[in-house]
Amino acid sequence: MPSRTGQVWQHSRGGITLKIRLTPKSSRDEISGAEDFGKDRVLKARVRAVPDKGKANTALVKLVANWLSVPVSSVNLVSGGKSRLKSVAVAGDANALMRILRDRLADRE
Repeated sequence: MPSRTGQVWQHSRGGITLKIRLTPKSSRDEISGAEDFGKDRVLKARVRAVPDKGKANTALVKLVANWLSVPVSSVNLVSGGKSRLKSVAVAGDANALMRILRDRLADRE
């Protein structure tokens, strides 16, 4: 059976876009792998920040940048500002970013 891990991202103009389910007010900041969420495959992310005035979204952007070893300026929230399901764009070489992402997810399985 083929892995669905690759479905958490898609190519976008100038990089990749990630689908992320965010849990705010957690005990730690982490991306803990991928999961099925409805008909989609998403990354599971948790941040300590509260969902007040964009604090959790800001923490998510920093978490994704750190997790993928890219500058924070390369990561932007595209949609889902007030939702737990987010789309996050990461600017850069899409193939290199996908390799990093595959490696990070392989460590979580």
